[in-house]
Amino acid sequence: MFMTRASRAATLAACATFLLATSACGTEEPEEATTTQVRLYGTDGNMLNSYAAELKERANLVDGMKGTTPLTPLPDTFKDRLRAVDPTLTDYLYSAEAYDAVAISAIAAQLAGTTDPAAIAKQIVGVTNGGERCETAAACLALARAGRDVEYRSVSLTRAGFTDAGEPSTASYATLHFDGQQLNDGKTEFVGAGSESAASTKKPPRAKKQGNKADPRSGAPLVLGGLLPKTGDLAIANPPLAAGTALAIREVNAAGGVLGEPVVWIDGDDGTSPAVAKATVASHVEAGVHVIIGAGGSGISRQVLPDVVEAGLVLFSPSNTDASLTELKDNGLYFRTSPPDSLQGRALADVILRDGPQKVAIVARDDSYGKGLQETVRVELERAGLGDDRVKLLGYAPPEDSKATPVDFRKGAEEIKAFGADAVLIIGFGESAAVIRGLADVGVQLRQ
Repeated sequence: MFMTRASRAATLAACATFLLATSACGTEEPEEATTTQVRLYGTDGNMLNSYAAELKERANLVDGMKGTTPLTPLPDTFKDRLRAVDPTLTDYLYSAEAYDAVAISAIAAQLAGTTDPAAIAKQIVGVTNGGERCETAAACLALARAGRDVEYRSVSLTRAGFTDAGEPSTASYATLHFDGQQLNDGKTEFVGAGSESAASTKKPPRAKKQGNKADPRSGAPLVLGGLLPKTGDLAIANPPLAAGTALAIREVNAAGGVLGEPVVWIDGDDGTSPAVAKATVASHVEAGVHVIIGAGGSGISRQVLPDVVEAGLVLFSPSNTDASLTELKDNGLYFRTSPPDSLQGRALADVILRDGPQKVAIVARDDSYGKGLQETVRVELERAGLGDDRVKLLGYAPPEDSKATPVDFRKGAEEIKAFGADAVLIIGFGESAAVIRGLADVGVQLRQ
């Protein structure tokens, strides 16, 4: 707008009255650029108390970070039982899902009357739908021994059972907040997702009445093999997974085991590495495992599933969330107790949108989990009005193993800084701490 000399003088006088800098009041001096503060957001792979340690001496950088994870409100009694297995436990992510993967496998084998993996697989979806409701592994096993159909409900399965594809039809997500270097449980919020109508209505094969005595023809004992991230980028999430499986084995065996014999657990590492995971699967096949509990990461399950299917075993993951796994050809042998990211993406986008960001950068590890969730969140943000000019997608290659060169994200951080993002979503595991370090190294001011 044209401004006369008199009006200009009046404006400057008004500015002086309010003690504002003349550079902000229309003089010819260039306006100084303001520093944008960036909010950090995370997902189930890094919203853990143990994540801060990945930043070592810069652990304070997680302060203020928030995000979502599949999580139901865990009863204190369940946490107490977990801590009886592992007194050092500080995170509970996927502990309930791990417990339920073992419990459902055990109940399915009891209903099938055999340890044959194909027969167990045909019972798994039915264990969660349509029968007589039971809320503990012991109660469900008692019904199964009597030849009665069950509807298992537990900590991670509260509202409805599995879909025909062998995954939860409903889910609960938690919004988590880092205060300092720890998650603040007092700020945790829960939101439901999914639909009960998506649960399967198909009838499983008729249950076989077995009683408590072992039948040599059943193939007992039932042997479960672990394929969990004891090492690698996802190792930060292993303690609650390990505690959940160990607790379930303990309680199933305390309830009389399966098919008259205690369930056998053979430990195994997926290494957050296809090579390590494939070697573990081969070892389990040779050892006579019937059901493999794992893998930890979606990308690892995708890599080993052909080997598992070829061997005719069941692969049952407590923590795979990649939505595209639903469509894989698995011969009916793949299941999961964690919900697909098609549900988490909506919850995560909502958390970001609540803060009113102008520009969002989404950084994801380059695998099916990272890229899948990245695209889901992008679509949800676009639906909310944040187009391509306001959302930037970046990725990084995760290390192949513990000996590989760590992630260097400085170049990506410079791109985010130039883009002017005020919100950065980081989709990854322990290695994703390199993204936060990179942002800080290039001078991005993290909001805390």
